[in-house]
Amino acid sequence: MSLSEANPSVKLVLEKSGITQLNPVQEAALKAGLLDGKNMVVAAPTASGKTLVAEFAALNVIKKGMKVVYIVPLRALASEKYHDFVSKYEKLGIKISLSMGDLDSNDPWLSRSDIIIVTSEKFDSLLRHGIPWIGQIGLVVVDEIHLLNDPSRGPTLEVTITKLRQLAHPQILALSATIKNYEEIAEWLDAVPVYSEYRPVKLYKGVCFDSKIHYEPKKQETSLANELPPDFEIAKDTLRLNKQALIFVSTRSSTEALSGNLGKVIGESISAADKEKLKRISQKVRGAIERPTMQCEKLANQVLNGVAFHHAGLTNEQRKAIEDGFKEGAIKFITATPTLAWGVNLPAYRVVIRDLKRFSSGYGSDYIPALEVQQMMGRAGRPKYDQEGEAILIAKSEGEAEYVFDNYINGEPEKIQSKLGVEPVLRMHSLALIASGLAFSKQRLSEFFSKTFYAKQYGDMSQLNSKLDAVLEMLKDFGFVKGDGSKAAGPNPFRSALEMTKGSGKLEATAIGKRVSELYIDPLTANYLIKNLAKAGDYIHPFALFQLISRTMEMRPALSIRKRDMEKINDILVQNEKTLVEKPPNPWDVEYEDYVRSVKTAWFFLEWTDELGEDMIFENFGVAPGELHVRLSNADWLLYSTHELAQLSGKKDLLKHIKKARIRVKYGIREELLALVMLKGVGRARARMLFNSNLRSLADLRKVPLESLSRIIGPKVAKDIKDQLNQLKDDQTIL
Repeated sequence: MSLSEANPSVKLVLEKSGITQLNPVQEAALKAGLLDGKNMVVAAPTASGKTLVAEFAALNVIKKGMKVVYIVPLRALASEKYHDFVSKYEKLGIKISLSMGDLDSNDPWLSRSDIIIVTSEKFDSLLRHGIPWIGQIGLVVVDEIHLLNDPSRGPTLEVTITKLRQLAHPQILALSATIKNYEEIAEWLDAVPVYSEYRPVKLYKGVCFDSKIHYEPKKQETSLANELPPDFEIAKDTLRLNKQALIFVSTRSSTEALSGNLGKVIGESISAADKEKLKRISQKVRGAIERPTMQCEKLANQVLNGVAFHHAGLTNEQRKAIEDGFKEGAIKFITATPTLAWGVNLPAYRVVIRDLKRFSSGYGSDYIPALEVQQMMGRAGRPKYDQEGEAILIAKSEGEAEYVFDNYINGEPEKIQSKLGVEPVLRMHSLALIASGLAFSKQRLSEFFSKTFYAKQYGDMSQLNSKLDAVLEMLKDFGFVKGDGSKAAGPNPFRSALEMTKGSGKLEATAIGKRVSELYIDPLTANYLIKNLAKAGDYIHPFALFQLISRTMEMRPALSIRKRDMEKINDILVQNEKTLVEKPPNPWDVEYEDYVRSVKTAWFFLEWTDELGEDMIFENFGVAPGELHVRLSNADWLLYSTHELAQLSGKKDLLKHIKKARIRVKYGIREELLALVMLKGVGRARARMLFNSNLRSLADLRKVPLESLSRIIGPKVAKDIKDQLNQLKDDQTIL
């Protein structure tokens, strides 16, 4: 199909993408009825043009005055998609919005948007808050539908899709890499399956053993030198070809060690022009936080040699600097954990998978699932730069080489399996369904889950119904749900005969149960917090609060315990014996280890609020800057939820103490700086500078001349502060 023959929406997308010809995946989707509103599952390799299929459908429904919801699994992917769409379509008057933050808001401004890009958790939260524009959704794009297989993200995605199909009837377009049971997912969604093996860049999958790389499909094998380990020799060969590579290893520490050692081998081969670029990238990495940690220094130094590591312990600014440096060709190799394979679009000529096994508690060391390996291999080959790509798996023995060829090169990825049937998931989503009125009886609750992918796969609902019965009893015991859920509620022409026979007494969420659902926390967490707040009297110490939130599901995993920690933890327990609301279990109880880990995590938060720097946080607790951000964000949300639960459960004397603790965690400050950090532009460092200059309250700041204030924190910030002070009455106004 030529450009001139294409539908106007298709033509516009192709023009904006700089493409003149539909590829086989796109043509197959259009022929299968994409623009006729049919639900569709498109399963095709990475970089096969699936996103353009979504854009065809999106512009088609926007033209009809409907909205598009684009669901992605990760925040990084959401940001990348948003910037891509804005650059292509915003000038056409198409309003694009990104929503992935506050889980306790319906984001009313989204009603003015045409394309709304969200994570599955955020969209689930929007549905819980009753978005008024749900009837205007004409298309829902589910990117990476194979994430249904992920135990942490899959259940929410599955419930969200099921809920959406019950509340509205949008077209659903599910996109996936090649998966084994795409037709089963299509059947669940009443969708047309579209499968293609088309890939714009030919992919050679190779196994490296005994200094040789054997490829499938067949091509001349690559012979390597035998002086260094195979991952180093592959890197040297890649550099000889003037190419780049992503190297996947199993742990964070492995990424850092390999990156450092690899830099020593290839550093001298970097050109002078690239070295200048690398200096700039190195400075960005080092300057990402005010006081660089040992990890920051390590990464900055390694970047100078053209190699960088990439894992969840980096800050967003550091990750972006590394990714941009790789895209512009200055950074030659990135050593990464497998999570990068699910993240941003970062292709390379070569992908090297060094570690084929992964350790997990309870299972020991085992081979990575083929689906994950396929995802990593899919990053090989850059459509605009290469005509081919190579994915190389390193085998440590002849037997392993045979296994790798059979299972990863020639084998199929595992079937996608629903992960919905576990109690924590059922707790959260059952309460949400009852609170939203979608499930006002046991029968209705069971009917909802009978429409999930879980029910499609397993058929027999008896086991799940037994779990739902137990979950309902738990929610009632917590006081989050009321009503029998099985007694007849009188005649109703809209109630089925079967339901009348079985009974359908109304289930309702209590006021506090509805709020728990909106807060997007596990009901077990909410009950735990409410019970412990009841013990607190009219005051709760920050350390006691930190220990409570550190025991919740949402804060897992809590910090691990090292041998040297126990003496300090025992001292902390003695010092805070009267402070702690939840008292320690007996040391021989099964819960003791979990409790001790929560104490260590609380200690970490206490040190942060005592203004310990990020460098010392990393040195003392092993919490890297990227992980610190995640933990602080989780703590902020849990403290906010604790504040809301305290208010609803009548513990109003605790509200000010919880609010102060939340602000202290957010900024990492002692209590004496609370008033100062509430001024826009004043963070942890500036607040301490002001305080140390005897400017300790808003009244002090009002009295000090602008010139004097400017000498302390700079003229621009000083003027901004003075302008804010004119609108505030006293310190209490902002607290």
